Amino acid sequence: MTYPNIEAERARAGMTKEGLATALGVSPSTVKNWQSNKTEIPASKIVAMATLFDVTTDYLLGRTNQASTSI
Repeated sequence: MTYPNIEAERARAGMTKEGLATALGVSPSTVKNWQSNKTEIPASKIVAMATLFDVTTDYLLGRTNQASTSI
C-alpha cells in the first residue's frame, strides 16, 4: 500500500527524504523501502510522522482527507 499523504506532507514541510529519515531515526534506505512497499512502516514511525507534520495518523494512512482534528 502506498501513502501519498506522507510524501505530500514531507514536501509541504520542505523536508528531504534524508531529512525525514534523520528525524525518524532511520536510514534513508529504510524510508525508501517504506515508499516502495518493500517493508511496512512501523506504527511507532507513523505516530512519529503524524507528530512531526502535525496531522493525524488516519490522514497519513489515507483513511481520511482531513489532516487535522481541529475544525
